[in-house]
Amino acid sequence: MPETTIHRTAEISPGAVIGEGVRIGPYSVIGDGAVVGDGTVIEAFVRLTSYVTVGRNCHIFDGVILGQPPQDHDFGGETSYVTIGDDVVLREGVTIHRATGEGLATSVGRGSMLMEGCHLGHNVRVGECCTLTNKAGLSGHVQMGDYVVVGGLAGFHQFVRVGSYAMVGGLAKIVMDVPPYSLVDGNPASMYGLNTVGLRRHGFSQAQRSRIKNIYRTLFETAANLEDGLASIGERYAGDAFAGKIAAFVGNSRRGVYHWHQGTAEHRGRKK
Repeated sequence: MPETTIHRTAEISPGAVIGEGVRIGPYSVIGDGAVVGDGTVIEAFVRLTSYVTVGRNCHIFDGVILGQPPQDHDFGGETSYVTIGDDVVLREGVTIHRATGEGLATSVGRGSMLMEGCHLGHNVRVGECCTLTNKAGLSGHVQMGDYVVVGGLAGFHQFVRVGSYAMVGGLAKIVMDVPPYSLVDGNPASMYGLNTVGLRRHGFSQAQRSRIKNIYRTLFETAANLEDGLASIGERYAGDAFAGKIAAFVGNSRRGVYHWHQGTAEHRGRKK
């Protein structure tokens, strides 16, 4: 592994923990107690406060600020954190705030990329291998599963959840939960069927995609209400992993979930 290199204008606290092979660029500031994992590259004008842990082999671009206090009236100065997993890319101007609540963290999972200008509010959790496009904004307590793709300038209401393998379109306004495997877009937003392209890219077979689609049809189209739909997929797809994941996500929703209606995709000219 190459040697750690720190630009002469960077300001590194003696209490910061800097791994092997780290590169820190001009005018970056690393606070007391911050941790930077092996092989991570930090470009110019980056700030990591004392409450930040960054994993191995990350790339943090110019102007990123991690670990400032949350924009939350309930925050009382308690000790909280920002944690960044391994192999994460944070592009220019990304901001991620600490959590509200003693010992809690705002976190980004392994392999995720946050593009230019994205913001994560307090207590947000972004899963593994997610892609958030330019200037997407996640309000406090948003929870995002793995392999999610978010379009540019999309905005998320606090406490919203996004299921794994979902896609949210650019400029979308998300005020309810986004079911796993789904495609949600618009303002007001709607569900337009499955994230078919994303599922193909991640190796979901035609049979698997058809099965997920039929589970959602049973849930949203053939039942009189959501409660009956959950009961129906529990009976028809007992033991099915996809049905179990969908049922658990929908059944635990507090904000409500976006529904897919068969005519919606056809009306907007989208592939189902």
